Amino acid sequence: MISLDTRQKDFQKRFAKLTGRGAGADPRIARTAAEIVGDVKKNGDEALFRRTLELDKLSLTRQTARVSRAEFRRAAKEVPARLKKAVTAAFINVTEFHAHQMERSWLVKNAKTRVGQLIRPLARVGLYVPGGKASYPSSVIMNAVPALVAGVGEIVVCSPAAGGVVNPAVLYAADLCGVSEFYKVGGAQAVAAMAYGTKTIKKVDKITGPGNAYVAEAKRLVFGAVDIDMIAGPSEICVIADDSATPAWCAADILSQAEHDELALLVFISPSQKMCDAVAREVLRQVVLLDRRRIAEKSVKNWFLNIKTRSVAEAMGLANEMAPEHLQLVFRGAEKRLDDVPNAGAVFLGEWSPEALGDYMAGPNHVLPTSGSARFSSPLGVYDFLKRTSVIEYSKSAFLKVADDIAEFAAAEGLTAHANSAKIRQKQ
Repeated sequence: MISLDTRQKDFQKRFAKLTGRGAGADPRIARTAAEIVGDVKKNGDEALFRRTLELDKLSLTRQTARVSRAEFRRAAKEVPARLKKAVTAAFINVTEFHAHQMERSWLVKNAKTRVGQLIRPLARVGLYVPGGKASYPSSVIMNAVPALVAGVGEIVVCSPAAGGVVNPAVLYAADLCGVSEFYKVGGAQAVAAMAYGTKTIKKVDKITGPGNAYVAEAKRLVFGAVDIDMIAGPSEICVIADDSATPAWCAADILSQAEHDELALLVFISPSQKMCDAVAREVLRQVVLLDRRRIAEKSVKNWFLNIKTRSVAEAMGLANEMAPEHLQLVFRGAEKRLDDVPNAGAVFLGEWSPEALGDYMAGPNHVLPTSGSARFSSPLGVYDFLKRTSVIEYSKSAFLKVADDIAEFAAAEGLTAHANSAKIRQKQ
């Protein structure tokens, strides 16, 4: 781990270097992703299936690539009852939360004018669900529910399938969320197929969902042909605690992100040296007990920042500078400091609100901005699956009242045709 103290002369430089990793792609990954995307764009299904065989060791055809209704039914039988209950409860909570985000069309009108905005759902969206290092039914719920609430007509999922079999819980969640089509393809080739369309996978309007570095780069490459949600970097968590917190709990929450990725950024900040030391010991004690120990240990070794500050206020300032994906506030009066958090993907207040609660059951979306992008972007939501169309209607008298102003603007900008479109109506 990396121990830091804000009183160190080079602290700010080291902190900025360690936390300001950005979301830029490795040049080698960018080249490989570009080759795959270009191949699928040009050669369609042939490239999609060839790349899947090459990269995932899975031989597919048009008939076997799509999950059948029989596979959905079989998966539902294989999911344990207790897990079904948890998935269903999460689906309900996430749906209820996202229902509050729904926007409505509106019009402002009087006797002579009418202006407004039409809110319409996207017609067809593609959701990427990881299936490499782990399978995530929660990712299905978090990506599909906002689209479902928005009223998207067709929801498509692509996910890599080890040995041709998709995790039953993932399929159960997809069926619960009204997914229209589910394909056993992953990686950059799946992103390209959804973006440009093949005979098997029809083109979508938007692609959302996290993936590995190749998936992230593929999304960057196809943006413009389709919309995307964000370029996701490695997971991040920042825990700010004082001496009232429970060290073992703080450590457990930090490790909940360490097991995601060897590059996960783990930050613990406290004005108490005693708390910093206790949490460090707990992280080292607990990490060896994890099923995904090898992944978590690499993250802890290289990306666990244990920071001693002069005060909670200083700690809050560091967190806002970092703009973390997940921010946990575990100190006295944390609930009163919410207005002091301008930059975070999600904020968890108090010891009884761990990050894992947000990943599964609370309701807010767990697809969150990373790599400091919480400074300017938001969690995935219903608004990501809606488009807005402006409406303008003027009567003759209302238009003639502003025609001279239109012509004046157009003349100032050197746009003669714009001016003429107003003047020709005045002449009539």
